[in-house]
Amino acid sequence: MKAAILHAPGEPLTIEEVAVDSPGPREVLIRTAACGVCRSDLHFIDGKYPHPLPVVPGHEAAGIVEAVGSDIFSIRPGDHVVTCLSAYCGRCEFCVTGRIALCTDPSTRRAPEAPPRYTIDGAPVHQLLNVSGYAEQMLVHENAAVAIHPDMPLDRAALLGCAVVTGAGAVFNSANVRPGEHVAVVGCGGIGLAAINAAKIAGAARIVAIDPVAEKRDLALTLGATDAFDPASEDLAKQVVALTGGGVHHAIEAVGRIETGQLCVALLRRGGTATMLGMMPLDGQRIGLNAMELLSEKKVQGALMGSNRFPLDIPRLVDFYMAGKLDLETIIAERIALDRINEAMDALRQGDSVRSVVVFE
Repeated sequence: MKAAILHAPGEPLTIEEVAVDSPGPREVLIRTAACGVCRSDLHFIDGKYPHPLPVVPGHEAAGIVEAVGSDIFSIRPGDHVVTCLSAYCGRCEFCVTGRIALCTDPSTRRAPEAPPRYTIDGAPVHQLLNVSGYAEQMLVHENAAVAIHPDMPLDRAALLGCAVVTGAGAVFNSANVRPGEHVAVVGCGGIGLAAINAAKIAGAARIVAIDPVAEKRDLALTLGATDAFDPASEDLAKQVVALTGGGVHHAIEAVGRIETGQLCVALLRRGGTATMLGMMPLDGQRIGLNAMELLSEKKVQGALMGSNRFPLDIPRLVDFYMAGKLDLETIIAERIALDRINEAMDALRQGDSVRSVVVFE
């Protein structure tokens, strides 16, 4: 199969022939239909987050099952599936308490002494985040995929595996936004736009979108934002606090910067919660609360992948899409072939792109 390979941080991906192994007892072989181009991939490609190399990036994908292992009964060949990096073991403390996004059990990956899932000329190629979606086929643990309704378009279904389950999950799971509450979303990329759409579904009263790119602010308004601001606006926090009668109940950070995290804190009303979704720098910087903010019961929390329970969340998100409540088409900026993957990465570096989707024939 053809796949995009990263051999060294900061270098362009190369399209190469990669051999994929047969499914093990609890593995699923999937013919990839589409894979979203997510900024999280860029963090690994540019070396901001370390990862063994060479590696096949891509983690926001959907496809059709070609073969399953001997011990699998929940997924069958021909099923349409969405993959998710939140592969879970099903038996650790986090899994049995319903927090599967926090599972780190190594049993969802092949043991070090086992043959690798991917190879080039016999040499192992690493798998990024349990998925490796920039490839014509994916070989994943059964608990890294979930079957969906076959009428769901797979180029849109791919977005559910990261951007939407993260952004919408932050609203539905992590923040538990209630009808009538005010929500601010800082960063209107794929994750932020999904959070805005979900806040609308949840019945939020005011949904404030904040992004430096005018076109993204316009998309946010299309998806349900009631107000949109450039972060460079004068006295931005004061404007939002005044607009919402004391600040927002929930502020969601979808960029991955310390300064945008602190902006979220500044937007909160008493008792409000700031939820951090972006991949922050690994340089020791912190987002915090001062004494008066603590006395006001403001809170800062992280949310890994929207605190998802993806075997439940993704089919429900499909239902929202099929019912016309979840707008995925607006999030997609372009559909591209695999050989244009480096162009999509450059667009991410510029910060202007929303979501490119690699579509496989």
